[in-house]
Amino acid sequence: MHPTTRSRVRVRAAAVAAALGALLLAPLPAAQRAEAAATLTNAGFESDAAGTATPAGWSTYSAAGRNAASFTEAGGHAGGYRLSHWSASAYKVETYQYLSGLANGTYTLSAWVRSGGGQNAAYLALRNCGSAEQRTDLPVTSNGAWIRLVTSVTVTGGACTVSVNSDANAGNWLNVDDLTFTSGSTGLTVKGVDISSLRKSEDLGGTYRTSAGATGDPVAILKNAGATYGRLKVWVNPADGYNDKARVLATAQRVKSQGMKLLVDFHYSDIWADPGAQTKPAAWQGHSYSQLRTDVYNHTYDVLNALKAQGTTADMVQIGNEINTGMLWPEGSTSNWSQLAGLLNSGVSAARTVSSSTQIALHLAHGGDNALYRTWFDNATAQGVSYDVIALSFYGYWHGALSALQTNLDDISARYGKKVMVAETAYPFRLDSEDGHENIIDLSSELVTGYPASPAGQSAWLRDVMNVVEAVPNGRGLGVVYWEPTWTAVTGNGWDPADPASGNGWENQALFDYDSKLLPAANWLAHR
Repeated sequence: MHPTTRSRVRVRAAAVAAALGALLLAPLPAAQRAEAAATLTNAGFESDAAGTATPAGWSTYSAAGRNAASFTEAGGHAGGYRLSHWSASAYKVETYQYLSGLANGTYTLSAWVRSGGGQNAAYLALRNCGSAEQRTDLPVTSNGAWIRLVTSVTVTGGACTVSVNSDANAGNWLNVDDLTFTSGSTGLTVKGVDISSLRKSEDLGGTYRTSAGATGDPVAILKNAGATYGRLKVWVNPADGYNDKARVLATAQRVKSQGMKLLVDFHYSDIWADPGAQTKPAAWQGHSYSQLRTDVYNHTYDVLNALKAQGTTADMVQIGNEINTGMLWPEGSTSNWSQLAGLLNSGVSAARTVSSSTQIALHLAHGGDNALYRTWFDNATAQGVSYDVIALSFYGYWHGALSALQTNLDDISARYGKKVMVAETAYPFRLDSEDGHENIIDLSSELVTGYPASPAGQSAWLRDVMNVVEAVPNGRGLGVVYWEPTWTAVTGNGWDPADPASGNGWENQALFDYDSKLLPAANWLAHR
């Protein structure tokens, strides 16, 4: 992404969504255990009329005696009815079904959900399965769209309880429909952090602390929080010398020494490349198209081969950054797809020559725009561009609703038979600036409905994006990379590599707060 991009998204006031605490659930009565089946009964809630308090095959429990807060309602995801939780008064309720006679192994619960947000907790759970309880929190879906969620559990005692849970305030609501419980597992392999700005920050005096306040190596702090990938951008000859080959090699050693994998993001520029700017490096200006293909090959090979030589082979490589409109303008613009394909394949060829096991990703922004992705990747396919992964940038305050992200991920992963991942996302934990430079997102009207600019809002955003990627069918959702979690406010580490006074508009979206402490959102990197 380009850190000077701004968007004034006007939305209604955000409802606060938090996942705090859990319901205290009563033991399942023996009679209900005896009646349990090996498969879900009435999983689409079609066996009941609207207003049924306890749907057929399901049980209801409420510590406060508010069983009526769980009921069937007209307007299902696929059929005529859905399960709803709602009450005019504060309530805690669980709708559950006990399954027995299960073969031991791993199972996945899938469900279509909607929620207005504001609950203390709203989640799907798999419990009493012989292993640790597994939960998936419901996202806020203010646009009324359904979102599919999944969660997995290991069954060791032949039984498991599937439940829908609300700990809610008056008027809070959720809908659930079309559940399945089948053999198989889910999970994310890429739980990444883009730490491209880190070396410069540290050189200028930036420090980082654990959530407890202990100063430490930020790479180790993020790894201990659960990060499995480090992402590093590469510029050709940047004005400040950072994010060049030498600095990337040094930071790659730190990433790999922590046992993390490495994602290298080639911008093919001396400065930010994104949908609005794909400027050729100064050293390549005036080169013919044929020479540019050689430039791309040589630059890609040089950096990746040097990484391999020092024992830090890239595990994944992006050939270009947010290349919606192509790269190396004007020769590589999408107005000339045959030339763009030639440039892309030059980079791909260099990467595969260095390491055949390195995964090749093509990366676009506007991750909720399915028409864009279909048009772009249809062209890439027609032109014979070789790749393994489709990478997306998805910032909710610019790129739409989570439901649009899910629709796009589901479609393109099936249409092109590729793995998909969100290579960039982030969210603010506050709106004010620490360094006096205007933040990219600094108004409440710019926020995503249901996600406040708070540590809890930032946590919920990362959690929900990860949950959407995990739910991509057939295991094609690789994971999520949080963009620039270490770009804190350090004098001189501004957005413009040619201007030390340019300032940082991103510190309110980092994963370290204004006291340099790790924020709670980082804990979601440990997502299974």
